[in-house]
Amino acid sequence: MSARRFGWVVAAVLVAGGRGAAAQAPADGPPPSKREQEKLVEEYLALDPREAADLARRLEILRRLDAVSLDQKRRVKSWTRFLDRRWAKGPRLEAKRGRHFWWEDEERGLYYVGGETKRPKGLLVGMHGGGVGMGDASTSFQAMDAAARARGWVAVFPEVLEKTERGWTDSGTEEWALDLVDAALRTWDDVDPDRVYFAGHSMGGYGAWVLGAHHADRVAGLAASAGAPTPVYGPDGTIVEIQSGVVPNLRNTRLVVYQSADDPRVPPDANRAAVAEVEKARARWGGFDGFAYLEVDGRGHDYPEGGFAALFDRIADARRDPVPDHLVWQPSLPWKRQFAWLWWPRPKLGAVVEAELDREANAVRLRSDADLSGMEVLLDDRVLDLDRPVVVTVNGEETLRREAVPTLGTLLLTHHGRDTGRRFLARLPVRP
Repeated sequence: MSARRFGWVVAAVLVAGGRGAAAQAPADGPPPSKREQEKLVEEYLALDPREAADLARRLEILRRLDAVSLDQKRRVKSWTRFLDRRWAKGPRLEAKRGRHFWWEDEERGLYYVGGETKRPKGLLVGMHGGGVGMGDASTSFQAMDAAARARGWVAVFPEVLEKTERGWTDSGTEEWALDLVDAALRTWDDVDPDRVYFAGHSMGGYGAWVLGAHHADRVAGLAASAGAPTPVYGPDGTIVEIQSGVVPNLRNTRLVVYQSADDPRVPPDANRAAVAEVEKARARWGGFDGFAYLEVDGRGHDYPEGGFAALFDRIADARRDPVPDHLVWQPSLPWKRQFAWLWWPRPKLGAVVEAELDREANAVRLRSDADLSGMEVLLDDRVLDLDRPVVVTVNGEETLRREAVPTLGTLLLTHHGRDTGRRFLARLPVRP
């Protein structure tokens, strides 16, 4: 196994440490000793966070570590330093501009580094177009490099691992794209985790829409050019909806979409349908601030006039809010278990969950037609007051009223290295 492949496996474990946990409840027996705690943490980090087969053991470990209280700041700092050191050992990117491979020994996992590489303030992941048997990362590098550099962003331009119709959400590429984000945060200490942007053209535009929506809690802004989510057609051949797991998740994420009406390769129907879904969602849930749909005519499948700079102008000032007061989540990946301050070890794919914080009442209010068993609310003082009982309601019914206790289990569950916005100290079940 190459060093880079080994590093990637370690990174997948370390970075995604918050993707498997049981509902927080009193653990059986006395708290584990300090040595036992360290062994359990090491075992947890050695399990693959994206493998369903490892989930059960991770749940057991976190249940044991929920018996370890972190009610003192020194304990939080001590364990945070320990986990930060472990996370920092994961893989980094090549910091020099140009062409590189993630798995160097195999010359696999091609990516380009561009933009501002000295002291970047933001990170752009640029996604190329293509399709079955087609796709070249150099095209996105050429199209976006200068515009990223002008805005002080370092840019990473990966090439899909397998050139399929949907590329960016197939064949492990989606997982790899997220690993690249984490590796970039290790490589450039100046990058603000709240200023991560995804952009793409054609199939890359689909990637900006869909991969960006799947992980909307990780990004500040998206720019989709001549690409759209996959439409769903009715019996008469008209579009009745777009694919699940996209529009609801984008409530709090800046998005600009460009489309030419005469595009022969990506006709406007799919983007028009997606925009209609956005308007329905805005009317239902509010949000979608800064959303822009730019349809022109006469440019075919070309980039917009002014290139990606014209699109980046609309998202450059966007910053992620890691703890929004109001969020909507429609899970579409079994291994995407944390979305902002919600945690669902076995998410029900396709379910729509709306969640709001009422800080005056110290309450979380959830609405969904789905059974939310197993879902938990992640907490710290950014979310609600941990010195007061937290109230949880589901569809108007109070399901829980309990104080939340900071635990080592929750810190381990939500530790994501430098992305401290997704790190929490306590959690409570939606339904006890």
